[in-house]
Amino acid sequence: MKSFFVDLHIHIGRTEKGQAVKISAANNLTFRNIAHESAVRKGMDVVGIIDCHSPSVQEEIMDNLSRGEMVELEGGGIRYRNTTILLGSEIEVRDPGMGPAHLLAYLPTLAAMQDFTGWMKRHMKNVELSSQRIYVTASNLQEEVIGRGGVMIPAHIFTPHKSVYGSATRHMAELLDLSQLAGVELGLSADSAMAGLIAELDPFTFVTNSDAHSLPKIGREYNKLKLEEPTFQEVVKALKREEGRAVEANYGLNPRLGKYHRTYCSVCHEVLEDETIVIDRCPECGSPKMVRGVMDRILAIADRTEPFYPPYRPPYHFQVPMEYIPGLGPKKLTLLLDRFGTEMNVLHHAAPEALEEAVGADIAAYLLAARAGQLELEVGGGGKYGRVKNHS
Repeated sequence: MKSFFVDLHIHIGRTEKGQAVKISAANNLTFRNIAHESAVRKGMDVVGIIDCHSPSVQEEIMDNLSRGEMVELEGGGIRYRNTTILLGSEIEVRDPGMGPAHLLAYLPTLAAMQDFTGWMKRHMKNVELSSQRIYVTASNLQEEVIGRGGVMIPAHIFTPHKSVYGSATRHMAELLDLSQLAGVELGLSADSAMAGLIAELDPFTFVTNSDAHSLPKIGREYNKLKLEEPTFQEVVKALKREEGRAVEANYGLNPRLGKYHRTYCSVCHEVLEDETIVIDRCPECGSPKMVRGVMDRILAIADRTEPFYPPYRPPYHFQVPMEYIPGLGPKKLTLLLDRFGTEMNVLHHAAPEALEEAVGADIAAYLLAARAGQLELEVGGGGKYGRVKNHS
């Protein structure tokens, strides 16, 4: 068994021919560019590209395979250099009486994904685009994914917009067959301790992923998995905790950095950091136009006062992405990558003295504090990310 770094939620902005896929994502987020960035700069061993249902994307995948730049793996997934790509899709559901929720579906092969696309076309207005509404129930969608050998993971389960707990329902069992889920994605504004306040989540493996909308955001959250080899089948075993495979660790933003961590007033732009759960009006200006934060939503639906940690729950490490480090601009990041190869090597393996030699004592100190989870942070909310406090 070996350990592998895994980020299972990366968007495609456009195809190489300019076809729009994820409108809000960067134009250079193509299938091939994601593969290259993940392999060469980020050091990700497995990535999930979650817009592979798009027929235009599938054409590019076939082109990469026919040129021999990529190869389909016997255990599922597509190999590019030292990185395995899992083919996924993010889909919006809205069951009767509930708000919208996003679900992540992963299929083992391109053929299975193409067949899935054929089915979705009959129930979706524009199958070319990412995160589109499908006009079937969540349980029907779940059956179609599993019937094709795939797995499903609810996306960013607490965010106030389009998530299971944030906007759809108080109980996930009202929406999905819990016994058929491979795991749940915590999202950028939550961690294991926060999710541990909800008993319904006890059986599940937690994953934390980047939800990248640009190349630099790949790997801002990720996981370390214990696998025999980086394939679809092995990742599924790890999510299900089978045959010694496992998620060994989650590496995520401190929830304080997440842009939906605390409740936010859209009128006076106040982020409410105290421990009270604001229900209807801003205590600063009296406005009812509040965006409920992830922490406040969890406290509202929690059935525990202290988090529960099952013995199989991996540790959650607060990982501050390199783009958040004060003073670490593109030139110095290039120096680090030239010296250490990938961001994963910088964040996990580079010796303190080598970091200081490469970028100076101040930036090295920030990187080492990030590695140890000791950076001071300013809280995020209302769609605005938190940030690392600059002490210079």
